[in-house]
Amino acid sequence: MLIDSRLRSVHKDRTDADPDPEQEDLARQLISSLGPTGLDDVLDGACTLIFLYVKWLREAHEAHDKDVIEYVVPSLVTTLRRMTRSIPPEAIPTMSGMVIAAAIGLSPTLWRQQYGDWKKMELTPLEATAFLLAEHINRITEDPDFATRMITEALSQAEAE
Repeated sequence: MLIDSRLRSVHKDRTDADPDPEQEDLARQLISSLGPTGLDDVLDGACTLIFLYVKWLREAHEAHDKDVIEYVVPSLVTTLRRMTRSIPPEAIPTMSGMVIAAAIGLSPTLWRQQYGDWKKMELTPLEATAFLLAEHINRITEDPDFATRMITEALSQAEAE
């Protein structure tokens, strides 16, 4: 829902230099209420979003005989590099590595575990990566709610099973 909220704020022309203080406060309250294991669940959830988004992108690209790594990763890296105020350059290889791992069918969570615990400076890049992938899907489908609906449907199917 955090990614959906970010997408909606961007599409409402909320391009302020500073994020919405109310939204930031709600996110902080949510994270602080989760505790250490809850935060791990949020991080795993973000990695799962990345995996599902990249899986969809891989299938869409393969349907046109294109390689998702060739067409998605360079634009993701370029965009992350342009986000100099919130994305430290040293986090970009980790984010692109996770996307590449997902593109070849590996779990981003399991791939990331080989490097130890998450660092605080990686949290915003992780959120940005999920956001940028969702936005990429929405642009491809020309539907501003497609990525959110895709995840909602996946969750509904998982609950039904």
